[in-house]
Amino acid sequence: MNAITIKDLDVIFGDNPSKAIELLEQGESRQNIIDQTGQVVGVDGVNISVKEGEICVLMGLSGSGKSSLLRAINGLNTISRGSLEIKDGDSLVDLANCNESTLRHLRTHRVSMVFQKFALMPWLTVLDNVAFGLEMKGMSKAKRRSKALEQLEMVGLAEWADKHPHELSGGMQQRVGLARAFAMDTDVLLMDEPFSALDPLIRAQLQDELLELQTKLNKTIVFVSHDLDEALKIGNNIAIMESGRLIQHGTPEEIVLAPKTQYVKDFVAHTNPLNVLKGRSLMQPIEDLTTENHRIQLCSSNDIWIQSPTSDDQLENLNISSVDPLVLVQWEEIQNLDAIQPNMLIVASPEISMRDAIELKNRTCHPVLMAEHGQLIGVLNDGDFYNALLGNYQSFEQSSNAA
Repeated sequence: MNAITIKDLDVIFGDNPSKAIELLEQGESRQNIIDQTGQVVGVDGVNISVKEGEICVLMGLSGSGKSSLLRAINGLNTISRGSLEIKDGDSLVDLANCNESTLRHLRTHRVSMVFQKFALMPWLTVLDNVAFGLEMKGMSKAKRRSKALEQLEMVGLAEWADKHPHELSGGMQQRVGLARAFAMDTDVLLMDEPFSALDPLIRAQLQDELLELQTKLNKTIVFVSHDLDEALKIGNNIAIMESGRLIQHGTPEEIVLAPKTQYVKDFVAHTNPLNVLKGRSLMQPIEDLTTENHRIQLCSSNDIWIQSPTSDDQLENLNISSVDPLVLVQWEEIQNLDAIQPNMLIVASPEISMRDAIELKNRTCHPVLMAEHGQLIGVLNDGDFYNALLGNYQSFEQSSNAA
């Protein structure tokens, strides 16, 4: 179910948004509207939904509208036109029409925010900073301090509870901001470039920690970033904005491998494909492999064949023939990479990352088999890995266009 549903959303800054809306309907550009009316179009006709438990990353150049859209989700930016619905229990609340008390309820019980500049109060201790929102909710002092301490333990800062923000490093201060947001126990977490002011190593560490926390807490997260590698690492979906408009919204693979506009192509031009690609993107489907005498050739260089499977054949029933005896091994069953032996023919999910698949191929010198629901569906071999490194994504683009 969607936690956030946005339809035809406009956010216009100025004292006469109706005039700007009129010009938008006439097809006028953002710059022309500024020149004619002095009104600034922050968000222009955006339609997007974010599912419960999803991390959606909003991206774009400075002035693209990503932060303007984010701040509309908790009412910091006024909605000029359209709807923005937040799931509140079994009902939906439209921020375009809600009153002050409803908005206050959403901010204290449904939506919390992590800011780029930490926004910690210097006169409060770390513990009291984390507990501040709970105090606004009316929670007793003992209970809110206990809950705040739990959150500090979760982000590894319990021993710093009695310190003040200036005694912490930038990365530690941002962890306090995360703990404060998580302490509110809201369904939706908004993050406005929270790691951009940090050093690269600290940023990467906090990204990992966020993903680890997400596996435990399963929040709905809308994350603004200008760093594509960060977006690809943490996002289930990425939404790229330009001049207030949503240009493309999709999975990291879709954004990188099938960009819809030149703007998106330029955005992803220098991305390392190994950080994005999955086995499904470049595998050879089983039906495209060489067939001979009811056998399918998995690898020509190592002369590996299997008996042509039927629709009912499960992996354990596959008959493998090769120069050297091979044993089928499930990738999920391998405890560590050092346990991989040259006689293994490894079976993995098509969701395996290309980085992991290349590691398996390197250690066994055999193709990596792709299986889904217990059945063989494709193979990753040398040529597929070379295509990944060279940026040859035709098979993915064709499948995306067909879909």
